[in-house]
Amino acid sequence: MINRSNPPSLHAPDGYHHVTIAEAGRTAYLAGQCPVDADDQLVGPGDVLTQVDQVVANCLLALRAAGAEPDQVVRSVVYVASDEQPVLVSVWERLQASPLAPAFTTASTLLGVTALGYAGQLVEIDLTAALS
Repeated sequence: MINRSNPPSLHAPDGYHHVTIAEAGRTAYLAGQCPVDADDQLVGPGDVLTQVDQVVANCLLALRAAGAEPDQVVRSVVYVASDEQPVLVSVWERLQASPLAPAFTTASTLLGVTALGYAGQLVEIDLTAALS
C-alpha cells in the first residue's frame, strides 16, 4: 500500500505530494533513465521535449521490467540541464501529460543541473517503485 499526503502546514504542491509512505516490502530502484534509444544513441539533440518523451518511454520499459507501473513509484527525481525556469516548467508539464504522469504524484524533485552524462543530454529521471 502506498499513502501520499500533504501536511497542512506546508505549501500546496503542484501535482506531487510532500510525503509518500510505502508499506514494507520489495522496492525497485531504477537507474537514471536517459534520452537514448536501444542502440545507445542520443534522441533529440538540443530538443528537451523530444528527450523527455524518450526518457518517459525508457522509464516505462524499466518499470515494466521490474513488474511495476507508474502508480507504484514512491520517489522521483527529474534532472534537467538548464537553469532557466521556463525550461524546467515545460519539462514538468510534459511529464504531467505523459503516460508516466502517475509517477509524479508522489514525492518528487525537479532539479536544474549543469550537465548530465551523455554529450547533449538534457533530461534524466531517477525512479523508485514499491513492488506488490
